[in-house]
Amino acid sequence: MSLGTGPLMGYDVSGRGLDGDVARAAQWCAEPGAGMRYMACLNPHSLVVAKSDETFRRALKEADLLLPDGAGILLASKVLGAALPERVAGMEFFLGLCEHADRVGGFSFFFLGSSDRVLGLIRDRLARDYPNIGFAGSYSPPFRAQYSAAELDDMIEAVNSAQPSVLWVGMTAPKQEKWINAARDRLQVPFAGAIGAVFDFYAGTTERAPKWAQQTGLEWLVRFAREPRRLWRRNLVSTPLFLFEMLKAALAARLGRSA
Repeated sequence: MSLGTGPLMGYDVSGRGLDGDVARAAQWCAEPGAGMRYMACLNPHSLVVAKSDETFRRALKEADLLLPDGAGILLASKVLGAALPERVAGMEFFLGLCEHADRVGGFSFFFLGSSDRVLGLIRDRLARDYPNIGFAGSYSPPFRAQYSAAELDDMIEAVNSAQPSVLWVGMTAPKQEKWINAARDRLQVPFAGAIGAVFDFYAGTTERAPKWAQQTGLEWLVRFAREPRRLWRRNLVSTPLFLFEMLKAALAARLGRSA
C-alpha cells in the first residue's frame, strides 16, 4: 500500500484528495521509462460488480491510483472509521490533470473509446480549453463486448505509435479497466486513466448533473432520473448490495476490535 492510500472494503483507495491525486499522476507522466501506471474509479456499483468478476476485481486492485468516486464510498469510509477527505470523480480528475498539463506544457493526450463523432468533439474542445496540450490522436474501437486479437493489436499500435503522455480510455466499466490492465505491459505510455462517461460529459453529448447534485452527493439520483432504463440495475440492485457489504465490513471490524 503506497503513501496516501488506505484499505476500504478490500481496496487501497486514494486519500490524497483531488490536488494530491493530480500531482501524483503528473509525477508519473514525467517518468516515461518507469512503466505504465493507471487510474481507475471505485464507486458502489463497481465494488459490487467486482465481487463476482475476478478479472475486474484484479484490475481495480492493481490500479496504481484508485479514486473514491461516489457518495457511497465516502459514506463507507466514515462508517468504517477511515474517513476520506473528499470525493474525487473521474471528471474532476480529468479536468485537474488538463489544467496542470496546460499550465506546464509538454503533455499530449490520446483518447481511446466512444465514437468518431464524440472523439472529434473532444479534440475540438480540448484545443479551445487547453491550447498547450497536444492532441496525440484518438481511436474508436468496434462496439462489442470482446475484441479479437487483431483488434487489440490495432488499438495498442495506434496508442504506441502516437507516443502520448496520457492515454484516456472511455469504454465504460468494467470493460475499460480490464482492457487497461490486460494491455499495460504492451502500452508504451507513462499513464492511463479509465474515465468512461467523462468522454460524453466533456464532448457535451451527455449533460452532467448540476453542481448542487454533485456537491450534495446526489449526482447518482439525477443521472438515474435521466436514464432509468440504463441505470436501474446500478441503483436499484447494486446500491442495496453495497450497503449490505458495508454493514458487513463494519460489523466484522467491530467484532475484531472487541475480540
